[in-house]
Amino acid sequence: MSYSIGEFSKIISLSIDTLRYYEKEQLILVERDTVGRRRYTDADLSWILFIKRLKDTGMPIKEMKKYAFLRYKGDSTIPERLHILEQHRKFVLEEKAKWESNLEHLDEKISIYKGKIAQIPSEQIL
Repeated sequence: MSYSIGEFSKIISLSIDTLRYYEKEQLILVERDTVGRRRYTDADLSWILFIKRLKDTGMPIKEMKKYAFLRYKGDSTIPERLHILEQHRKFVLEEKAKWESNLEHLDEKISIYKGKIAQIPSEQIL
């Protein structure tokens, strides 16, 4: 199946401008029809979903571009792509640890406030 940029934009929940930007940055290489219109495929759909996940996990555009370049070169680049993903996984785990620590501190503060509120007579609470 193939999709126009408008159709693809709606399916993937990304703006047309974002799709054009991804193409300009060579994150995605889009096929064109005989009159030059972009035609997206189901394979492009899977690829863009993966790019969105990389973005959501904080991978810099520079690394995504490197990964995309290797991907389009073919299976001979799998070891290099694996290395990029393993390095990014380490980054994600470090960020996750930071978030978990911050969440623990928030939970502690919330618990302290709840304890203090429980000690205040109800008529004094706003």
